[in-house]
Amino acid sequence: MPNDTTRTLNRFDVSRRTLLKAGAGVTALGALGAPAIVRTANAQSKFDWKRFSGEKIDVMMVKNPRSDLLQNAEKEFTALTGITVSSEQIPEQQQRQKAMIEFSSGRPTFDVTMLALHVQKRLSYKGKWTEDLRPYISNPEMTSPEFDFADFSKGALDFATQSDGALNTLPHFVDFWILYYNKELFEKKGVAYPKSMDEIVAAAAKLNDPANGVNGFVSRGLKNANIPVWTSWLLGQGMETIDPASGKLNTDGAEAIWAAEMYRKLNKDFAPPGTIGFNWNECQTTFMQGRAAMWLDGIGFATPLEDPTKSKIVGKVGYGITPPGPKAHHSALFGDGLGISQGSKKKGAAWYYVQWAANKQNQLAMLKAGAGSPARLSPFANPEGTKSSIFSKEYFDCLAGSSKIGRPGLPQIIPVTEFRDIFGVALTNTLSGADPAAELKKATEAFKPVLAKSEQG
Repeated sequence: MPNDTTRTLNRFDVSRRTLLKAGAGVTALGALGAPAIVRTANAQSKFDWKRFSGEKIDVMMVKNPRSDLLQNAEKEFTALTGITVSSEQIPEQQQRQKAMIEFSSGRPTFDVTMLALHVQKRLSYKGKWTEDLRPYISNPEMTSPEFDFADFSKGALDFATQSDGALNTLPHFVDFWILYYNKELFEKKGVAYPKSMDEIVAAAAKLNDPANGVNGFVSRGLKNANIPVWTSWLLGQGMETIDPASGKLNTDGAEAIWAAEMYRKLNKDFAPPGTIGFNWNECQTTFMQGRAAMWLDGIGFATPLEDPTKSKIVGKVGYGITPPGPKAHHSALFGDGLGISQGSKKKGAAWYYVQWAANKQNQLAMLKAGAGSPARLSPFANPEGTKSSIFSKEYFDCLAGSSKIGRPGLPQIIPVTEFRDIFGVALTNTLSGADPAAELKKATEAFKPVLAKSEQG
């Protein structure tokens, strides 16, 4: 990717406040961005990839294209280390439930797990789910000289770093929400790519043709999963659902109601029947079968769209930066990390897997496959990342452009799941005819004591 893209990603910053609060703990790693201690230690390293040869670890993954890539490369990891991997992919919601249950029991059955930083960051730290990785990273006998901690972007590290500087997951990828669009359908109807959120609605109306099996728009309608659709529109009003500075809920004011009305109109008037039960996978299937003109979701779901064995729209997919709203221009940001279970009895082997899974080669493979935006910077500076990719220049331009305007798509609080459940139900109710303002007011009142209790605890 061109150097200006790399510079853009270097500048990308989720929350500088995180590092400012980090204190001495982060300083031990050279303030995360420039780990001088790590570089010095690794220069004299006695690191041995075979140190834990013969051990077996269990890895709990989320079902997605990134997990496919890691599973396909497991034989390479075993050949390198002698460590055997038993991994399982579990659908997103079930994986989060399994993590909660097993970590709460104190006896998790897995050594390594994927965690959604946008949902489980603070929860996992409060519950002491996973190891602080800083001691591993700074240990020259445990971390490969090629690890290159400075290669991780500031944005990804900010997302993974806790308020006291602890790094209880290694950032794996960041995901920006974009507007996928079917170029062929747009051209047939003479519709231009929307320049604003209001124009998305206008375009959906022009492209909607259910008589011929085509809907103008598709997005998640399923309760809980649908929250990022609503928050994407709210970011267009320059607001997050919970103000990061004051902690004030912005969930039932005029801007939130406008966003909910956007959600309702697009999903009720222009989406396929049954959209109230759609998660990302149903949306993805609908779009890649050519049955929807637009789809709002994460760029990490792009890979199957360009796979001729799965998709009917190969070569016709447009990758558009989420258009601006009435007051602001942002792309909802999400991300995952890899953590080592505190209850694991094979933490050394688990760390070897984590550092391997997030190495430069695997991160480059993620970019080439279109499985998401890597947490590292080097893939974007590597010509191989784009030269042999199945994706067009537009895809990478969209990724780079979205990185300039990324803003968290979910509130960074402990009860994120409760937030998604309560407001998710409110949104789905609007698809059945309920008034958005009344639903948001009711949901806000229901969530206030939940949030207050979590902050006190």
